[in-house]
Amino acid sequence: MIIVFIVTFLASLIIAWVSIPAIIKVAEQKHLYDEPDELRKIHIRKVPTLGGIAIFAGTVISATFFAHHSKNLDLGTFLSAITILFFTGIKDDIIPLTPYKKFLAQLLAVCIVVFWGDVQLSSLYGFFFTYETHPIILYAATIFTMIVIINAFNLIDGINGLAGGIACIVISTFGIWFFRHNEESLAIWAMATCGATLGFLRYNFVGKIFMGDTGSLILGFISAVFAIKFIEMNKTEVSFVGGKAPLFAIAILVIPLFDTLRVFLIRIAHGKSPFSGDRNHLHHLLLDVGCTHLQASFVLYGLNVLVIVAAYFANLLNVYVYFAILFAIMLSFTQVLLSIRKRKNAEKNIHETSKKAIKTYPYATHYEKN
Repeated sequence: MIIVFIVTFLASLIIAWVSIPAIIKVAEQKHLYDEPDELRKIHIRKVPTLGGIAIFAGTVISATFFAHHSKNLDLGTFLSAITILFFTGIKDDIIPLTPYKKFLAQLLAVCIVVFWGDVQLSSLYGFFFTYETHPIILYAATIFTMIVIINAFNLIDGINGLAGGIACIVISTFGIWFFRHNEESLAIWAMATCGATLGFLRYNFVGKIFMGDTGSLILGFISAVFAIKFIEMNKTEVSFVGGKAPLFAIAILVIPLFDTLRVFLIRIAHGKSPFSGDRNHLHHLLLDVGCTHLQASFVLYGLNVLVIVAAYFANLLNVYVYFAILFAIMLSFTQVLLSIRKRKNAEKNIHETSKKAIKTYPYATHYEKN
């Protein structure tokens, strides 16, 4: 079985790797670029945004060839939903869609797997101090959770390598758990997705292409489905005591979820729409303190892995202590970045003030020395 996983990974990796140059060439010929701007977009040249095509092709071709029937997932509805998001992303990457149209496409894809694919929560697992509740509330909670995860990946796709690398960490972590608990089909989908994403990252790391909404929607959707399945499978395959599977799923998805929650709260606190753009994401903070794109991405990779490891070994602790540890790690990291940025801005202001003073009084320095 290990051979099948390796071949699946390599096949998806190769498909994505060899297809990206052709996609870049077509994008250049048809002028399908992401235009830089002065507010949020950090790149200074036009970059193709169709990398998600390679992720979709590598994942679907490889996984459907090697994966067999899954007892925990209806692959027909799963593929239908991914295809809807694929074409939605393509349309948005070429001719931007309005937010509500993208939301409707996401809602349709999610509803397909929730109502017909048996991807749904069977309990609230103590959130809002509630466990068992009406099925309609459980359907709504599942749909809300999945849409949040999908859009969280879309929001962190702001610098080279970040969304793709975090997706690999998230999906491979779920994939390892699926493999250890004899859900080979879902594990194969995880391997295929990681292979295709790494093939894309080879070009994304050097800024030759972006995944666009096509890639972020697909990776967010797969991560959301895996998270729901992981939580529900832990009701019978108990790996996390005291119902901590939802918290461990949050730990796996901590970078996109925490970052989305944080920027939404900041925007609301400033009287702005939570969907308005700004430069308050974690990767923006890392860039502001002097990191390059790759350095910022790898710092956040390391943080994600650290939280996953901490969550795994904190499994036996009280659920409130467990959550407090996760929150403290993320809050401490953010506070350190904010402190460094504040200090750098203060130093920059002092330097600029000094330059203006010297320009205004060109003999001041000479006079003071005498």
